Amino acid sequence: MKILRIVPLVLFMGAICPGQMTSSEKAADFSQLAATYAVNYGPLDWKRTALNFDLLKIGDWLDKAMTTQDDLDFYELCVAYVASLDDAHDVFVLPSDFLADLGFSVDIYDGKTLIDSINRKHLPATRFPFQIGDELVSLDGVAAQDLIQSLTPYSIAGNPLSTRRIAASSITLRDQSIMPHAHLIPDTSTVVINLQSGRTESFSIPWTKTGTPITVVGPVIGPSANAAGAALPSGIPDYMRPLMKLRNMRLPARKSLVGFGVTAPVFNLPTNFVQRMGSKRFDFFYTGTFQAQGVQIGYIRIPSFDTFLPSSQFQSEIDYMQQNTDGLILDIMRNPGGDPCAAEDLLQRVINTPFRNVGLEIRATWGWVQSFTQALQDAQDFGAPSDVIAQYQDLLEQVSAAYLTPSGRTKALPICDSTLDLQPAADSNHQPIAYTKPLMLLTDELSASAADYFAAVIQDNQRGPLFGMRTMGAGGNVDIFPATTYSGGIATVTESLMHRKNPVATPDYPTAPYVENIGVRPDVVQNYMTIDNLTNHGNTFVQAFSDAMVKYINTGSVQ
Repeated sequence: MKILRIVPLVLFMGAICPGQMTSSEKAADFSQLAATYAVNYGPLDWKRTALNFDLLKIGDWLDKAMTTQDDLDFYELCVAYVASLDDAHDVFVLPSDFLADLGFSVDIYDGKTLIDSINRKHLPATRFPFQIGDELVSLDGVAAQDLIQSLTPYSIAGNPLSTRRIAASSITLRDQSIMPHAHLIPDTSTVVINLQSGRTESFSIPWTKTGTPITVVGPVIGPSANAAGAALPSGIPDYMRPLMKLRNMRLPARKSLVGFGVTAPVFNLPTNFVQRMGSKRFDFFYTGTFQAQGVQIGYIRIPSFDTFLPSSQFQSEIDYMQQNTDGLILDIMRNPGGDPCAAEDLLQRVINTPFRNVGLEIRATWGWVQSFTQALQDAQDFGAPSDVIAQYQDLLEQVSAAYLTPSGRTKALPICDSTLDLQPAADSNHQPIAYTKPLMLLTDELSASAADYFAAVIQDNQRGPLFGMRTMGAGGNVDIFPATTYSGGIATVTESLMHRKNPVATPDYPTAPYVENIGVRPDVVQNYMTIDNLTNHGNTFVQAFSDAMVKYINTGSVQ
């Protein structure tokens, strides 16, 4: 059995092609990448159990690394190794800023690769008369479905539906930072499209290319800059650095999907919808109310969970909804995540009874022990709040104990408070201010990371039904590591596992209390990604969740 082995540089002195890495440098870099995951990857045991993939077994990978034909092929191997984790948070990133855009986007609707946005400045309708809803058949002679398959390794998202959709979006947007051969495209591509009129037409479309592609690394380059230790947001003291690492729950790579992380919803709300927020520059949320079958329904879209999310804006809307609605719909579709503590703050404003939060099971490493030790000392020296000091004391105790165990994993730990058992929000007079009426949550396969977390807490505490599709299943915090010294690559690494209140049984994964890969499954399954919804701006989907909400308000059930 081949296991993890770190190879000294002097062992392999293969012939040096002009401008290419040596075999010894490739061996060292791949070993460094594998060691980065071996030491830090939180879901290591889960991937063995759920996927039958052991990231420690790198013998065959290492042999392939040393015999890759050139530097870009070596990069491809690194991408493939990280992709094998099937983890939405984990990406191998090249030192490249090259980007190529074809001027329109596609996504998968009812199994077809359909156009869902067009940049008319780049593609004027007079020359390119295709429309939203037309089907992409092929690009440069390669069928759309084959392209999706070939782009899958660069689009891994833990959930097969999420992965295929991201891969489809990459057909017309090539990013070399995650796709080593992205620059190997012509200046102009031949695009075949099935028009809704029934005709099939071919178009020659120029790529818009920016940045400088990387083509070789060179026989030796200087060590890469340390990608870890990024600057903290303004106003956050340095002793908070370890906690902020645990609170980084946002997808790491660029996603070109329509509406992803955008304030406005992807669908048109009912014609009688009265908008309150979402039209002004500093409106973080999109909110309003509408009537359906005699009941007044509130709607709040949460586009992401940024660290400095304005909870006062949210609370003002909750106050209004409490007084003026019969029920409230929260929308976290196409939400890329963010800070789980921002999510927790909102949860306390919509869950009106004591509730159990999602904890983090941390992969204990000596680095975490050192980080918590130093952070605790700094917090004490600089007069940090007592709750921060208490939290660091508990984290240090738990991680130190887990570090000495065979599994190296902690129990489920709180990362925003000293306990996982939380109370609803209250005002300065200790009066409850959380929303008390019926609540429904909209999710989809692009509800990711901190949005996974938010959905899990709502469901675990039976606050209201989830409507839509299974969330992405990006279930932990993510950090950045310098991963390949010679070739300058970095890796994003999941360091922990979200741990739910109870184990979840699904037909496709072992029963476990995790969010990773499993995602959060809806109570009412309703797929937005249909041709009907694309062409009618989501009217069918909106009607379905409106009907479900009315039924829930009137009967207390969606079944």
